[in-house]
Amino acid sequence: MTTVSITADIKAIWPQGHSSYSPGSPEELALISVDLLVRTLGTQGARSFIDQVFEKYPDDFQGTPDSERE
Repeated sequence: MTTVSITADIKAIWPQGHSSYSPGSPEELALISVDLLVRTLGTQGARSFIDQVFEKYPDDFQGTPDSERE
């Protein structure tokens, strides 16, 4: 398994407030993304959006080997 590090500063602003995030891994970035999707689209809208992404991959997909990554 490959270790991926992320360096990012994310600032999300909406009428009720704002949040700042600094994810360090794909997992942390995914949690932030899902949280923002739910806040924006609601639970069902976020699930529908995420389902569209999962449709691109077979159920048993194990990730892309390092040799195939750009």
